[in-house]
Amino acid sequence: MPDFAAFAEKLGLSFNDLGLLTEALTHRSYINESRGIVMRHNERLEFLGDAVLELASTRFLYDRYPDKPEGDLTAYRAALVNTVSLAETSNELGVNDMLLLSKGEARDTGRARQIILADAFEAILGAIYLDQGYGAAEAFVAKHLFPKIDAVIKERAYQDAKSRFQEAAQEKRGVTPSYKTLAETGPDHDKHFTVGVCVGNDEMGRGEGKSKQEAEQDAARDALEKTGW
Repeated sequence: MPDFAAFAEKLGLSFNDLGLLTEALTHRSYINESRGIVMRHNERLEFLGDAVLELASTRFLYDRYPDKPEGDLTAYRAALVNTVSLAETSNELGVNDMLLLSKGEARDTGRARQIILADAFEAILGAIYLDQGYGAAEAFVAKHLFPKIDAVIKERAYQDAKSRFQEAAQEKRGVTPSYKTLAETGPDHDKHFTVGVCVGNDEMGRGEGKSKQEAEQDAARDALEKTGW
């Protein structure tokens, strides 16, 4: 079992109820595989943390860019808190080494792990909120996530990946990309989608997300990276 107290200290956190952090780092697959263990997985905390993250990031961007219209702020927020960004932040914090996963999930290092890491970040945020209040949760996300906004702006990561890939595909191949849902898993309140993007008969990229729209954007980003378009 990971040392969650030491991990909390590493993150600069002091939990009144350390069980909340343990819950935040416990994936559903671990519970399903470990019969007889009385624990809760992190989906409820993730649900709560997602709301905290949306409010905190919205306020941050609202204050940071007082002259930007709603559309720009929405695009910035989407890029700042998407699965790739949150998974990257989780990795930087060392979350990957602390997750309680089934043996099967523990072996997966692909995009499915990115979703797990992103979900864990939101769950940790939910745990902080319950344990210490909104101010502490906002401070945590401000320290570890908000500094990424400069790279988001510089690299234009906020631009719509589907639009960029469509323009490139039409220019390079004279074809409009098509998207196909390859998998849909999870309960209604926590769906995960896998989508492939094709140019003609060639699959150019795959993506995952909590909605078809998010998965399509992720697939377009994957295709842009793989093709170099």
